Amino acid sequence: MKRRMVGLAVMFTMIILQLISGISASAEELATAGTKHYQTNFTETSLSGRDTYMEQFFQVESYWQEESVEVHLDYTISQLTQNERSSITLSMNGTPFHSFRPVAQETGKQQLSVQIPVEMIVKGVNTLMVQGHLESTAPLVANVCLPTETKENWLQIAKSSRVAVNYSAEPIQNSIRDFNQHFIGLGTIKDAQNAIAVPKANMAAELEAATYALSGFAKANPTTEKPIPLAEYNSDNMKGKQAVVLVSLFENLPEEIKPLVQSDNLENKATLQLIKQADRSVLVITSRNADLLVKAGRLAANQKLLNQMDADHKDVDNTTEVDTPTVNISRNLTLTETGDKLTGDRHREKSYFISLPGNRSIADASKLNIKFRYARNLDFDRSMVTVLINDTPIGSKKLSTELADGDHMELIIPKSLNISGNFTVKVAFDLELKNAWCIENQGQMPWAFIDKDTMLQLNTKDRADLLFNNYPYPFLRDGSYNKVAVVLPKERDGYIYQTLTNLFNLLGRYAQTNTGEIQYYQDNVNAQQLKDREIIAIGSYQDNQVIRDTNKNLYFRYDASGRGFVSNEKMSIDANYGTRIGTLQLIDSPYGNGFGLLAVTGSESKYTYLASKLIGSEGTLWKVFGDGAVTDIDGNIKAFRFKKETTPESANVLTEVLERRDVLGFMIASMLIVLLVLLSLILMIRKYNKKRGGRR
Repeated sequence: MKRRMVGLAVMFTMIILQLISGISASAEELATAGTKHYQTNFTETSLSGRDTYMEQFFQVESYWQEESVEVHLDYTISQLTQNERSSITLSMNGTPFHSFRPVAQETGKQQLSVQIPVEMIVKGVNTLMVQGHLESTAPLVANVCLPTETKENWLQIAKSSRVAVNYSAEPIQNSIRDFNQHFIGLGTIKDAQNAIAVPKANMAAELEAATYALSGFAKANPTTEKPIPLAEYNSDNMKGKQAVVLVSLFENLPEEIKPLVQSDNLENKATLQLIKQADRSVLVITSRNADLLVKAGRLAANQKLLNQMDADHKDVDNTTEVDTPTVNISRNLTLTETGDKLTGDRHREKSYFISLPGNRSIADASKLNIKFRYARNLDFDRSMVTVLINDTPIGSKKLSTELADGDHMELIIPKSLNISGNFTVKVAFDLELKNAWCIENQGQMPWAFIDKDTMLQLNTKDRADLLFNNYPYPFLRDGSYNKVAVVLPKERDGYIYQTLTNLFNLLGRYAQTNTGEIQYYQDNVNAQQLKDREIIAIGSYQDNQVIRDTNKNLYFRYDASGRGFVSNEKMSIDANYGTRIGTLQLIDSPYGNGFGLLAVTGSESKYTYLASKLIGSEGTLWKVFGDGAVTDIDGNIKAFRFKKETTPESANVLTEVLERRDVLGFMIASMLIVLLVLLSLILMIRKYNKKRGGRR
């Protein structure tokens, strides 16, 4: 009996312990369930020289609560490195937090994982510096200085290196501003937790407003790998979405949303209203007035305005200002507002990003005027400054002790660089010290300073050839949508919306204003509506009338049945293969001279979607050139140029002069001087003649 009682007691104790263990495990799971993970991978970098460094940037969102941050390095180091005399130091935002001596005897890739103190992390952009002091030779005699600057000192950091942030996200607060920050947050986009939605039976105004909103969010998207989806609002598409922008006329709102919207006077206004559901936050953009709904969509494309809205709703009427500032194309541009200081010896550089519409290229006489100063303790026989555009050098200058307190460079940007769209200006200093191998590097010496008066005089010209080389022209011009008409099939499946997602995530990144125009049409649109518009036709021969009507003009044409593509002068196409490819074709519009038509087409919507992926991001756009491209499900891509290359026209001198304000001003001043001289001569001659007449 006693044994039985003991056995029961033991069994009961084990059950209690299991329950406690289960409760503890559940508590631990709950504690970690809210923890999220985001990592930023390094770019593969090769460092050489005795003292060398690299910087890696990563973002921390304002609503993250960082729990831990870890840096993982995969690196290879020169086998000749002297272990006891070499070191690598990691710094976060300028503060060192870890140093180690690399082991050169090991072969192949080495690894290091170390925690970054959370208190060193700041909201926004953080800078991790990897700084190496690498020596491959040892002094032969004590107290003798030997130069160690050789190619034997190298450190290779692999692209598998990364910074990982473990964090918990604060919930979306009851404000449009906070919703916006979550919507475009790195974690939200990485985990595909956001979307822009339209109702199933959507109208042209709803798609137009949603496209403006998508363009604004796409431009603010901090990553290019993950697009922001445009989709129909239904339970399947919204599954797992925590932040949704729903664009709809009031009568088309889903039944579960409609009662939650403040619906008074929506005939004369639109509203942006934040609605909290059990598993997501929804920013509803709605109105009973189609024009005001479009205006509200433009407001959603204005990030500066969204980030000023601390309330949970915003009304938009005819008097509401929603437009972004216009883009100034040719201008004088200040590279730095307050000046930039560079410290440390050897190679130091500073980069400046210049935003330029994709259809504009740098014209003649664009120039840089760089003003700078630097330390006097340099080895001026070896110190210099170099200016680079998109990593191509355009000029260098040797530094000198006489100009150390106020030096400058004026450089013409070479036309041969053929720069169009955004570009980078880099100012690189080589700050060499005398007998540097005998001097302990103090970090803050030497130095150089780029003055705030440094200016870029930017003259640009239009690039108007209908080629993918100039894309996104003609659909964007000078940063705005250029009277775009999008023609869609009447019946749209998920692939059609994914096609729109690809097209307008990339176009949105290039759009610099929200003032352009996009119109949506179904495939039965009449020719008059498409006159003098830049057209994007999406779909197949079967479901898009515009593609059927322009088939004779396409480079890749459909067969008589419209089931697949046939061979042309550039490519032989098997009949079966022609039904399994998607094409991009940029042709002259048959609806207006001087306008373009982009056909994004395939025999089925899934092949149309494949074609749209080629112009869905900068990562794939470079694969497309010419005016026609083909892709298949295996990832094969072929691009061709069908338009004949035209002989460059001789430059119109008068037009170029009229576009150059500085030259025009000089010519006007010169002409005025000539006129004054001629007038003076005439007056002198008349005076002389009068005197001669008086003598007679």
